[in-house]
Amino acid sequence: MSFLATTGGISGDDVRDLMVAAVERRFGRVNRLPVTIEWLSDNGSCYIAGDTRSFARDIGLEPRTTPIESPQSNGMAEAFVRTIKRDYVRVSPRPNAVSVMRQLPSWIAHYNDVHPHKALGYRSPREFIAAHGRP
Repeated sequence: MSFLATTGGISGDDVRDLMVAAVERRFGRVNRLPVTIEWLSDNGSCYIAGDTRSFARDIGLEPRTTPIESPQSNGMAEAFVRTIKRDYVRVSPRPNAVSVMRQLPSWIAHYNDVHPHKALGYRSPREFIAAHGRP
């Protein structure tokens, strides 16, 4: 998992950089993934641009998009954003957007390593994986 935060719009270049960051964070420096992995996004122009989709395939990602006008299909991502806002952003000092963006890496690490998840029996994802292996 990786993230991109900006106070402006997201460009195709931003998305392609995000793809590389996510792949390298999970698999290290590779030119192409050994197996194809789906990359799920909404239908924003930066995600569906031909250059972005072609780049994704070049590095081993298969671009997938949520159905148009179907926000519930993106429910997991929306729930994640809602949790980050509720449990981290709203309770932390945040004088401006830049300070929030600087705190995101530690919040995401806490979310994965410590934060209890109802669907995982009130364990963190890391605790759940340690007990049960990868899903």
